[in-house]
Amino acid sequence: MEPNTRAPWREKLHTIIFEADTRAGQWFDIGLLVAILLSVGAICLETVPSIEKEYGPTLVLIEWVCTILFTIEYVLRLVSVRRPWKYALSFYGIIDLISFLPSYIAPWFGSAKSFAVVRAFRLLRVFRIMKLFHMTRESEVLATAVWRARSKIVVFLTVVLITVTIAGTAMYEVERIGSAEVTSQFTSIPQSIYWAVVTMTTVGYGDVVPKTALGKLVSALVILIGYSLIIVPTGFVSAELVDAKRTQNVSNQTCPYCMAEGHLKDATYCRRCGKPL
Repeated sequence: MEPNTRAPWREKLHTIIFEADTRAGQWFDIGLLVAILLSVGAICLETVPSIEKEYGPTLVLIEWVCTILFTIEYVLRLVSVRRPWKYALSFYGIIDLISFLPSYIAPWFGSAKSFAVVRAFRLLRVFRIMKLFHMTRESEVLATAVWRARSKIVVFLTVVLITVTIAGTAMYEVERIGSAEVTSQFTSIPQSIYWAVVTMTTVGYGDVVPKTALGKLVSALVILIGYSLIIVPTGFVSAELVDAKRTQNVSNQTCPYCMAEGHLKDATYCRRCGKPL
């Protein structure tokens, strides 16, 4: 049977790293955010030739110092929780791992280092520091609404896929037959489907355009269909949001067992696993 008590230093370490209610925890998270911003900025600036040429060694040093700090922090997070594998497999655990892993494998895979910018996701922790935990809660509600509407969204995307395929094929045939004097830009059905996707989403890059009158008519119809369809998924998610919306008096306390968040302020036990907080 797993004991409910553990070493005091681990309890204190968990409070500092995972909670933002104490002064030490706030300073820890603020320092972490500064390190994230510095590292992401250094990685981005390294891709600018003029800056990299003049400040390359300094940027590399900043990036490596931050990488080492993130590695130490990740180990401390594993040590401070009761079930390390729960944290390691959680969303933040995976983000924390891949925030420093690309820097170590970059010498073997030259371009992998750029993927370290994924550590920008860790800036989501700013919600905890700025007492904006309700925003994190709202994001969970939105994610739940999207997941509940997944069946409708899949059906919608299937209809869109069929529509752009038919529209692209039709445009390919129309332009191929009608553009006898001018070389058609619709050289293949995949190229035409690409045009249909860009047109239906009302982006309109303009790199592929119809030349014939019938082709322009088809283009206008696709645009109108796009305007009609673009509001559909918004309605799905909005309806689910109305059902999923609920107001709770929650804190930013994290369960040391299962890493669950969003507990009521007066909660004594975890809402997910039932362990004492």
